[in-house]
Amino acid sequence: MTGVTYKRILLKLSGEVLAGNQGFGLDFDAIRGISSQIAEVAKAGVEVGLVVGGGNFLRGKQAVDEGIERAQADYMGMLGTVINSLALQDVLEKQGIPTRVQSAIQMQEIAEPYIRRRALRHMDKGRVLIFSAGTGSPYFSTDTAAALRAAEIGAHCLVKATKVDGIYDKDPMKNPDAVLYTKLTYMEALRQRIEVMDAAAYSLCMENKIPIVVMNVLEDGRLADFLIRGRKIGTIVSEE
Repeated sequence: MTGVTYKRILLKLSGEVLAGNQGFGLDFDAIRGISSQIAEVAKAGVEVGLVVGGGNFLRGKQAVDEGIERAQADYMGMLGTVINSLALQDVLEKQGIPTRVQSAIQMQEIAEPYIRRRALRHMDKGRVLIFSAGTGSPYFSTDTAAALRAAEIGAHCLVKATKVDGIYDKDPMKNPDAVLYTKLTYMEALRQRIEVMDAAAYSLCMENKIPIVVMNVLEDGRLADFLIRGRKIGTIVSEE
């Protein structure tokens, strides 16, 4: 474990990251690239749990805007996360990484039910664990699910994977003069309403003292740079 910054992490991937440049559905080139980074850190001894969003198929808010009842829309989004999880599992296993998918909604033919003690056992055995279907309840985002699972498995860090290099003072895609924050406290993130994660996710991490690192995972080697080589990357949200 020499040189590993955090022994156990929870990696939150948005559905949009898995869509790559397509903007919708699954871009398997993007998935293979992300999976190779996960494989690299897993082989170095980092225990990895994953929570995947479903925005590449459906966003609950978008469905609500179209007239779908909120709880129904959230359940539809959860099914999208299961599709993403199965795709990641297959690609990871083709790269030689033993993987298990656990679902917060029972679907025993394709995924294990989420059982915390079984999840911990998988991680102790070096398996990458993919948590799908969010929390299993509507009205909770997959960011909140990521913070919850991070607390349950005793993760030392929650890595929020995005398409930009971290948290900026304004949208860097629209403002070339946007300034990157290297550090923020939980309370600063909450007060400034920084929407990289929702308030419930920030609060859960703050209560359980789990640092959040926001970083771009679309560039090869970034996960290993941070977790193995100890480079300062992205923005860290913590107590100090």
